[in-house]
Amino acid sequence: MTVVESAQSQEPESNVGRAHEVIPRGGAVADSAEAYAELLPQTRRALLRRLAVAQADGRAPSMMGAVVRGGRVVWTGARGGVDGEVPHGDVQYRIGSLTKNFVAVLVLRLRDEGLLRLDDLIGTYLKDVPVPEVTVHQLLAHSAGLAAESRGPWWERTDGALRPEPVDLFGERPRLHPAGRRHHYSNPGFAVLGALVERLRDGMPWGEVLRREVLEPLGMARTTLRPEMPHAEGWAVHPWADVVLPEPAHDTGLMGPAGQLWSTTEDLCRWAAFLLRGDERVLSAESLAEMRAPAVPPEGDGWDAGYGLGTQLLWRNGRRLAGHTGSMPGFLAVLWADPQEDTAALALANCTSGVPIATVGADLLKIVAAHEPRIPEPWRPLSGAVDEELLALTGPWYWGANPFALRLTGARGLELVTLSGGGRTSRFRAEADGTWTGLDGYYAGETLRVGRASDGTVTHLDLGTFVFTRGPYEPSGPVPGGVDPEGWRGV
Repeated sequence: MTVVESAQSQEPESNVGRAHEVIPRGGAVADSAEAYAELLPQTRRALLRRLAVAQADGRAPSMMGAVVRGGRVVWTGARGGVDGEVPHGDVQYRIGSLTKNFVAVLVLRLRDEGLLRLDDLIGTYLKDVPVPEVTVHQLLAHSAGLAAESRGPWWERTDGALRPEPVDLFGERPRLHPAGRRHHYSNPGFAVLGALVERLRDGMPWGEVLRREVLEPLGMARTTLRPEMPHAEGWAVHPWADVVLPEPAHDTGLMGPAGQLWSTTEDLCRWAAFLLRGDERVLSAESLAEMRAPAVPPEGDGWDAGYGLGTQLLWRNGRRLAGHTGSMPGFLAVLWADPQEDTAALALANCTSGVPIATVGADLLKIVAAHEPRIPEPWRPLSGAVDEELLALTGPWYWGANPFALRLTGARGLELVTLSGGGRTSRFRAEADGTWTGLDGYYAGETLRVGRASDGTVTHLDLGTFVFTRGPYEPSGPVPGGVDPEGWRGV
């Protein structure tokens, strides 16, 4: 291993952050000029400095970083060296548990195709696992109560041939906690999910399913189960001396779905754009949003982190980030996405420890947001004809005496907003039967119906039994419990 000294003194020309498009086909293209522009020089310098500090302080043989914004790569940076050269975007690094994010997409695809339900028991599909009573959802959320690691020696540093069958993944106590009660991270749980994918894809290896259904559509040809040249060597750095030791890179076999993948900066930028915007050929934006929703209560007292479906959640700098960190012997990786800012950041290092990789990724996002806050896309009126009857539903409504407003947000979408600063709000999706379904907050999953008189006149809104009328406690409305006949009065 040789560290290129020149790479530590200036940003290589090939890594100066020239913007280029990575929007998956079928993904939306932001219309603001900001989405097509490079970051400002001072922003790029601040990003490079953060990467340089992490590489120097963490004593990583090499590090790479990148930022994706508006569907485009707006910055990349590299420090140190791989095989005597400054690493470039096509150099593979092992990405560890970022693999779980990919496996979760495969499982959600099966769900969206109707081949399984998330509350199905895993034993419905796999007969040779010692925990048939846990659900697919619990496995995805690490809430099945399974042991954190597989049976036998440290699986990340040993050959997968030591665990040839699914039953070999578990020790005498495969489950340590009651299912569904708490978050307890489990690598064998994702090995089981990989086996589930293979079972429902007629025995096709999970890695091949991933290649055909996800990697090829997104153009991620350099994301593989085994390293392919050029790739970085994995190193352990001595804690008290500036010397290194090569780490093994075994094929982990059945444990592969927990952390086997290798990838590149360029490929992970494509993955970041997909996580932000979705791609109907792979997974819808709605299902991606489901992956980002907290699935279990966070552990610990800080409440600054959580877990969705195959997706880590991090509350940092007032924003909720979604993605994953990864570590395997000789490698560290992170990818955080901020959907509100339409921005993602990633970092890769070829060392076992030393670099606070999760913090580095979050800091790259913080730098971009601080130096160049996102410019909103221009407002435009809806296109096409407007449903006048639906338009008439918009405007003020009252739950009791509390004022709200109903807004038309799309062709038939609705949004309930508060006008008093207090109260429950939600967005609603139109259904074929003329009702709407809540998408977030207290009303998520609840049904919004329009109440009508016998002549068809709109009388009220019914939202999960809550009645909204056009006036505060309107006497003519069907207010539960009725309205005092003497009406409003002074005291």
